[in-house]
This record gives sequence, C-alpha cells and structure tokens, in this order.
Amino acid sequence: MALGPMPSAASAETDWWTPSARPSPDSAVNVTGEPFKGTDANGRVRGFVDAHDHLMANEGFGGRLICGKPFSEAGVADALKDCPEHYPDGSLAIFDFVTKGGDGKHDPNGWPTFKDWPAHDSLTHQQNYYAWVERAWRGGQRVLVNDLVTNGVICSVYFFKDRSCDEMTSIRLQAQKSYEMQAYIDKMYGGPGKGWFRIVTDSAQARQVVEQGKLAVVLGVETSEPFGCKQILDISQCSREDIDRGLDELHALGVRSMFLCHKFDNALCGVRFDEGALGTAINVGQFLSTGTFWQTETCKGPQHDHPIGLAAAPGAQKELPPGVAVPSYAADAQCNTRGLTELGEYAVRGIMKRKMMLEVDHMSVKAAGRAFDILETESYPGVLSSHSWMDSDWTERLYRLGGFAAQYMGAAEGFSAEAKRTDALREKYDVGYGYGTDMNGVGGWPAPRGADAPNPVRYPFRSVDGGSVIDKQTAGQRTWDFNTDGGAQYGMVPDWLEDIRQVGGQGVVDDLFRGAESYLRTWGASEKHKAGVNLAAGAPASASSAERNPFTSYAPGRAVDGDSGSRWASDWSDDQWLQIDLGSASLVKRVTLNWERAYGKAYRIEVSTDGTNWQTAWSTTTGDGGLDTAQFNGVSARYVRIHGVQRGTQWGYSLHEVGIYSS
Repeated sequence: MALGPMPSAASAETDWWTPSARPSPDSAVNVTGEPFKGTDANGRVRGFVDAHDHLMANEGFGGRLICGKPFSEAGVADALKDCPEHYPDGSLAIFDFVTKGGDGKHDPNGWPTFKDWPAHDSLTHQQNYYAWVERAWRGGQRVLVNDLVTNGVICSVYFFKDRSCDEMTSIRLQAQKSYEMQAYIDKMYGGPGKGWFRIVTDSAQARQVVEQGKLAVVLGVETSEPFGCKQILDISQCSREDIDRGLDELHALGVRSMFLCHKFDNALCGVRFDEGALGTAINVGQFLSTGTFWQTETCKGPQHDHPIGLAAAPGAQKELPPGVAVPSYAADAQCNTRGLTELGEYAVRGIMKRKMMLEVDHMSVKAAGRAFDILETESYPGVLSSHSWMDSDWTERLYRLGGFAAQYMGAAEGFSAEAKRTDALREKYDVGYGYGTDMNGVGGWPAPRGADAPNPVRYPFRSVDGGSVIDKQTAGQRTWDFNTDGGAQYGMVPDWLEDIRQVGGQGVVDDLFRGAESYLRTWGASEKHKAGVNLAAGAPASASSAERNPFTSYAPGRAVDGDSGSRWASDWSDDQWLQIDLGSASLVKRVTLNWERAYGKAYRIEVSTDGTNWQTAWSTTTGDGGLDTAQFNGVSARYVRIHGVQRGTQWGYSLHEVGIYSS
C-alpha cells in the first residue's frame, strides 16, 4: 500500500502546520501529514522529549567554536556557513582536530552543498537549524529542553573569538536568541504566538502547547561557573548573595532547569570526569580555571565517576605553564574527592525554593549522592538525568523521588539495550523514557550502520502516531539517508527513532513516546511541591545519654532546635537512643536525619503511641552518615525514637537535626 497522509478530524484548520511565508530558498522538511494534537484516552499528552539539546551553542565559547546559526534573518546561506577561519580548507579548524583527530581539514561550504558538514562526527558545525528541528517536531517530538551552554576557560584559551568569555553574559545572549528564534518562526505563520516553536515557563503552559500539537521548548542552563561560582586554589569566588541573585535572574529569563557544575570543579560541586584525550584536555582546563587538577580517591560505594582520560592532548597541554604536567591517576581511584560544597547545598535548596529542576548529570558521585540526600529530605521530585552522565545505579533513586531520566542519543543497538535494561524500573514507577541529543554539545552522534545493514530504515516511513509520512530530508543539493549518514543533524531524529524501532523493537519507541508526559509530570510535581511541616521542630526530646562537655551542650533538644550548627551527642557505646515527643498522636511517614561525623551504621526508627510499647517502622544496617531519609508506610505515633544499634565510628551517635513528617 502506498504511504500517504492520513485524514484528520481537525480539517477545519487546513494546513495549520504549514507556514504561509517560509524563506526561499530554504531547507526542506520532507514530512507530510498533520501533526497530532490532544491527549490520549487517559488525558496524557503524547510525544517524544529531547531532554538535552543546545540550540544556541554557537553563541557560547566566544562565538567561534560552533560554526553556523540555527536561524538568520538573512536566510539559510547566512545561517549555515562555516566560521571564517575554516576557509578555504579547514586548516585552522583547531577545535575540530582537537576533538575529532586528523588535521581538521574539510570543505567549509555549508549551504547548498553540505559536502562535509553537518556530519555525525563533526563536533564544530551547526546541527540545530530551525527547519531540522521542525522535522523532529513533525516526526513526533513534543518537548525540547534547550540548555544554554558555554565555558569561560575554553573560550579564553581558544584562538578565535569575537565576544566576551563571561559565562553569564553568554547565557543572557543565548536566552535572548532563543526568544528571537521563536519570533522568527512566528513571523512565518502570521505573527506572535502562531508558530510551532513555543518557549514555555510552567508545566501547564507546556501541556497546553503539546495539546495544540506544537513543540514546548524549556530553557535550561549547563555552564561551568554559574553565577561566577568558580574556585581558585579551593577558595570560592562567589557568595550566597551571588547565588540568590543569579537564580532569580535565570528564573526571570525563563530558565527552569540547570546544572550546578559542568566539566570543571567549581565552588558548588565536583564533576564527573571525562575520558580519553578530551578528558586530558578538560583536565588542563580544570587547572587553568581552578589552579588544581582533578583529584581522585577510592570510591566509597558501588557508584563511581568516569575513568579520567590519560591519552595525550598536545594542543591543550601546551597551554600549561612550564614545568606543570597533567598527573597520572591510580586505576582503583575513580571518584572525585570533591562533592557538594556548602554553597552547592545552598544552591540546591535555592533551586527547590524556586520550583526549578536540578540536573545531576556531570556531578561527581559524591556531589550527586549528597544532592539526592537533600532532595529526599524534602521529598522533592524535580531531579533530572538528561543524557547518561549519572551513575546508572542511582536510576531507581531518581524514579522514587519522581524524577525523569533520558539516555544520550547513541547508536540504536546500544540505546535499545540500555532502554531494555531499565524497562522494569520504568514499569514499576509508571514512567516514560527520554533521549538527550546533546547536538552542538561536542559529543558525537550515531554513526551510519550502512546501506546493507540488517533492518535498515526504509523510506518513506510513518511517524509513530501513524499520521505523518517521513521521507529522506533534502537541504540544498544534499539529501540525508540515516543508513549512510547516521545522526548528522537534528532533522535525523525521526529517522534515528525509526532505526531504533527496526533494531530494538516497537516497545522501546513506545516507551519514548510516553516521555513528554513523564517529563511534564516531574516538572508539574516540582511546581506543586510544598515543604512538609517538621513535627519534631521544638518538640521535647530525651535520650539514653548525652556527652558531657564543659564548654557546650550536647543535650537531646539540640537535635530539634532548628540550628544545624548545634547537635545532640551520645556516650561512646553502641546501644543509644534519642526520643522525641510529638505531643499527640500524628501520622508519621518520613524521618530525616542529619548526622554529624559520629553516625549510625545500624539503627532503627521506632514509634510508639504511649512511650512504652514500641514497634520498628524502619531500619538499616548500612548507614553511611550525612543526610539519611527513612520513608515508610504511614503510622500513627506520638513518640518517635532513633535507636542506635551499631556505631559507624569510634565515637557515639551525633545528630545535628531530626525531621519528622506526615508526608
């Protein structure tokens, strides 16, 4: 049967998806049929979500690292042209050969020939031209997270730039350009609000956009020194006031998700390392930014950071001062010594206060673990892993909170295998899946499987919803075929999804098609989150013992006084307890414990209605200190007791604060 667009019941709006004034010449989209609208029978939105993309990366890094623009008032020939220094043959495409290898030489011409770029392994050329994003939308994508991205150190050491390297200045510009792109597309459709590209600032607005069949665009931030929060020789260069001022500004710009660290350790958190020659180059940047190289230690648990790249990166290493060299690292020490700093914890709480979502990818496992601890103490659902940079052992921890996970846009076989590995978890928590294309993000994309590969993409094919027909995309003189070109540019997203369907099966694609609903559910739950009432605050407390000290008090009440600087401390023996009287019977579902260095390795949460008869509501034998959250089925109790069974140190048990909650 010949493929053709399926008729729609909404025929009253004839071709609402077709612009009345598209520029000419321009890239084709090569999709026919009406984009689907509305919700499913259960009221859930449908569609794919790209949780991690960089539409405006060409404006970052000094303006000359990523060549070409996602749109231009002067037309496609102006938008899709190479950086000036890449002419005539790419000899000065320095970042290209640093990241890709070889000599960097290539045909610099973009429009209309596109001989050498965009390509799946070209990391320095525009992949997010607006018409290519349009093709992805027409192919079923309904949410796109546009992460505003830059790096001041890379900008400063790169040979070519045409603007300031200040990160916040770049973020402001990229936000502005995102709104300009929305206006550019609106103009094609007859004016403000009429285009398919809609920047949204709350989940209800996003749902409305998706239900209209359009693309909801969410602004995020991925930068190495947000708010100026760099560190030099372990000394922070920002304050709490800088963090508050920065978060307020980003929120006013429309930003709703963000990373606290990226590539380099900063004053907020340590990072998850990069591998290979790129890792070596970034470690050089780490030194130039902070005055210290990455520092490692043996991991404390099963989670670990990426192995540090040890391959040479001569172009970057020559930037080091004379006599300074990148250190070597022990193979059994794969964790960053740096975690979440005190300022980082303040920033996490600031994100929660503003109902934004926290990206934990790129955080060291020590930093991410602490961030999860904080989120769990507040039962805050706004946590994202958008492109496979979180240790996979924490996936259930993320889902348990109500967070959302997406996988990096990899080759169909590997992507499908990883999706199936975590399928049972998504079924358990009733969530969909996402992908992070990370285009313009210097990462590399799926290579072609070859025209003679088994189960190739066969053109034309239908979109997942069945309402549109997708053919090979043409721009100028170039036609892309996913089988022979791979993930060369954003217009290949529908083709990549079809490749996944051929290789991994319909089930993987169906999970991805539920992604938009799950992402918006996480966002909406973050907006609606209310801090629980701490039933323990100021309540009478007693204990089996209290350490004596002539200079300060470690009395039981210090654990419920609201001051994280004070604490209760027991005698130095195993069997000790702290008891809190709530005054009357209350529903108890969650207990949070902020341990001092003297923590409980094995302990129980016990509850009682009369202070005499006790039952265990929760217990552990693997406590590791820090922030602990015990969640259990709600019980009615007047008294709550933290009963230590085995100490984690030579000292006793010591708690800065205890929280008791009904939610």
